[in-house]
Amino acid sequence: MKQSEITQLSTAELQEKLGDTKKSYADLKLAHAISPLENPIQLRNVRRSVARMATELTKREIQ
Repeated sequence: MKQSEITQLSTAELQEKLGDTKKSYADLKLAHAISPLENPIQLRNVRRSVARMATELTKREIQ
């Protein structure tokens, strides 16, 4: 998910998306541990999306 998309979401939507994305990342990690993923770059992209969302939430809490 791109930063421009993240900034347009409301705080509630962002928290919901963050939970879903974290669950997706955990599922991908488990699947990769069992048998290698066809595209392991997915792990990096999802992890970075989680970080972007968490950063945006923190930024909004500070303001």
